[in-house]
Amino acid sequence: MRIVVPVKYVPDINADRRFSDCRVVRDPAEGSLNELDENALEAALRIIEALGDDEREASEIVALTVAPADGDLALRKAFQMGVDRGVRVTDDALAGSDYFGTTAAIAAAVRRLESEGPVDLVITGMAALDGLGSVVPALLAAELGRPALTLAKKVAIESGALTITRETDDATEELSAPLPAVLSVADTANTPRFPNFKLIMAARTKQIEAWSLADLGLDAASVGTAGARTETTSAAPRPPRPEVELVQDKGEGGTALAEFLIRNELV
Repeated sequence: MRIVVPVKYVPDINADRRFSDCRVVRDPAEGSLNELDENALEAALRIIEALGDDEREASEIVALTVAPADGDLALRKAFQMGVDRGVRVTDDALAGSDYFGTTAAIAAAVRRLESEGPVDLVITGMAALDGLGSVVPALLAAELGRPALTLAKKVAIESGALTITRETDDATEELSAPLPAVLSVADTANTPRFPNFKLIMAARTKQIEAWSLADLGLDAASVGTAGARTETTSAAPRPPRPEVELVQDKGEGGTALAEFLIRNELV
């Protein structure tokens, strides 16, 4: 069993978001591994751990990121959880990539990994917390020509088929597809494990492979700003919150509230 888990290094959601040249400033000191990707890593680890001894010995989990050098911090965290290999796709031409450009780079990296041997499963988190688009799993499945089973709460693999259970607003669904496939897991699918000391120490010196677009045979015009299907034309800091207006209710509180709502066109 060979599993690829795309991961992302994202800005700290509690830090102030800043823009430069209409792009989010990604300070390595203010970021972390996308929290929802930890669910994908945990799902991959559990699938491998459920295999027999011989299959487990021959298995591999590859953490893959599309990022500049600070993306290594996400891969180091993946190593700490127990993945076997880390790959970073890095190229100046990737700057400004939208969902489609990012997907193209991930798919090209998966194909290169397939040149070494079959990739049975690609597992993603349900979203990246910096964008919350939640579209990459479906786009990746389309790009690779594989079935997509998304937002899984439970995952099972048996006889070369992937079966998931997912919950919608008004139903619980069970879906199956043959391997190879693309899977995304919900944040309720599992509780990611805490790294142990041995893995934390080993992660510090594990080798990370860096691949360029040329290594992947990918045209620079299909990614980055050049290949983006959307464009941010302006960005400005969020305006400060207005001063709080406190009104002591002396029997006319309702009137004061109604006047406030009307004055601010909230009704």
